[in-house]
Amino acid sequence: MTTEQARPAPDDRRWKALGVCLTAGFISLLDTSIVNVALPSMEHGLGASEAAQSWVVSGYALTFGLALVPAGRLGDMRGRRQAFLFGLALFTLASAACGLAPGASWLVLFRLLQGTAAGLVAPQTSGLIQQMFQGSERAKAFGLLGSVIGVSTAVGPLAGGLLINAVGTDHGWRWVFFVNLPIGVATFAAGLRLLPRFPASAGRREEFDLFGVLLLGSGVLAVMLPLVQEQQWHGRAKWALLPVAALLLGAFWAWERRQGRRGRAPLVDLALFSLRSFTLGALVSLTYFAGFTTVFFVFTLYLQNTVGYSALAAGVTVLPFAAASAVGAALGGRLVVRYGRKLVVIGLGGVALGLLGVVAAVQVVPGDGVGWATALPMLVGGIGSGLAVSPNTTLTLTRVPVKRAGAAGGVLQTGQRVGSAAGIAVVGAVYFAHLADGRSTTAIQLGLLTAVGFILVAMVLAVADMRERQAHPQPERAVEPVRRGSGDGGAEEKVGQSG
Repeated sequence: MTTEQARPAPDDRRWKALGVCLTAGFISLLDTSIVNVALPSMEHGLGASEAAQSWVVSGYALTFGLALVPAGRLGDMRGRRQAFLFGLALFTLASAACGLAPGASWLVLFRLLQGTAAGLVAPQTSGLIQQMFQGSERAKAFGLLGSVIGVSTAVGPLAGGLLINAVGTDHGWRWVFFVNLPIGVATFAAGLRLLPRFPASAGRREEFDLFGVLLLGSGVLAVMLPLVQEQQWHGRAKWALLPVAALLLGAFWAWERRQGRRGRAPLVDLALFSLRSFTLGALVSLTYFAGFTTVFFVFTLYLQNTVGYSALAAGVTVLPFAAASAVGAALGGRLVVRYGRKLVVIGLGGVALGLLGVVAAVQVVPGDGVGWATALPMLVGGIGSGLAVSPNTTLTLTRVPVKRAGAAGGVLQTGQRVGSAAGIAVVGAVYFAHLADGRSTTAIQLGLLTAVGFILVAMVLAVADMRERQAHPQPERAVEPVRRGSGDGGAEEKVGQSG
C-alpha cells in the first residue's frame, strides 16, 4: 500500500474538501453551456462576428479537451492539490480577462486560456476523490460529482438567461464571465485550507512524457477541429484531418508502449485499458455525452430562434432536466454499489424515453406551449441522466490504481469532450440541414432522434459490460508495464484494486 493510500484526510475535512472540488468543477463545466444563450449579446454589445462567436464556444471545448490528459498526469506526478489550485487561479483570472475583453479577438484568446485552465482542474477532482474516499463513500462522492456534471451543463442556459435579463443585452455577456470571480476566489481560499497534502508519488520521481503530450495533443486536435468547426468550415476538405488524427493517435499508442517496455513512465498507462470496466465505461461516457450535451445545444436554439422564447425562458424550459439530474445522480451514488452497471442501463433508458417524449411534445403542442409540454419528458430524461452519469463514473474509475487516477480521469473526460464535439457536429448538421428547408419542427425532431441514437449506442455498450460482469464476477486486475530503476530498487509488475 502506498503512502498516498494510507493517509486519508480526516472525515470532516475530506467532505469539505470534496465541496471545494465540486464547486470548481461546477463553474468550469458551467462555462461549456452558459455562453450559448449569451452569443446574441456578444454580437450586439461587442460586435462579435459569427466566426468569433463560434470560437468563443468551440475554442473553450477544444483547449479543455487538449489539456485533460497531460494535466491529469501532471497531477499524478507533482501533486493534485498544487495542480488543482494553480488551475483554479488561472481559470479565475482568465474569466476576469474574458469579461474585460476590449474586442472579439481578445475574448477568443482569453476563452482559449480559460478552457486550458478548466482542463487542468477537471482531472484533479476525480483523482482527489480516488485518494480521499474508498468503497461506498467513494461511490457517494462520485455520485455528487455526477450531479455537478449533469446540473452544471443543463443549468448553463438558465444562468446565462438570468444574467442577461438582469444586466441587459449590451453588457450581459460580460457578467457570464464575471460571475466566476467571487466563486473562484472563495473556492481558492477554501482549497488552500481544506485540500489534503498528499505526496505526489512514492519512490523515484518520474519524468513527464513531453513527446507523448505532443502526439496525443496533435491527435486530439486533429479529431476535434473539424468537429467543433463543422458549421464554419465549409466543404469536405476538413474531414481529411480525421485520417491524420488516426495516424497521430496510432503513433501515440506505439510510443506509449515503447515507453512502457523501456521502463519509463508513459503519459497514459496503457494497462488501464486492460481493465474492461475502464475501457467500456469510457466508451459509454463518450457516446452518452455525444447525445446528452447536444440536446441543450439544438433545443435552446429551437426555442429562441423558432418559437421566439427569450434566453431566460429557454433556460427555464430545460430546468426540469437539470433539477431531476441532480436528484438522479445523488440517488445513483447510493445505489451503484448494490446494482452496478444495471443502474447505468436503466438510466440510459430513462434518458432515451425522455427525449422521445420531447420529440412527441414538439409535434403535439407546437408554439409557445412547448415549454410546458416538454416539462415532464425533461424530468424523466434528467432522472435517467443522473442515474447514468454518476454510476458510470464510479464504475469506470473504481478499479483504477490511485496513483494513475488523474491520468485515468483525464482520459475519461477527454472522451466526454470529444463525444460532445462529435455529437454537436452530427446533431447540428441534421438540425441545420432541415432548418434550411424551412421545416423547423422536423429539424428539431430529427436532431433529437439523432441524439437518442447516440444514447442507445451507449446503452448497448453498458449492457455488454453488464453481461460480462455477470459471466466473470471476480474483480479485475490491471497489469502495468515493469518499471525499471524505481527508487526502492524494486519493480512494479501488477497493480490492481477490487474497488
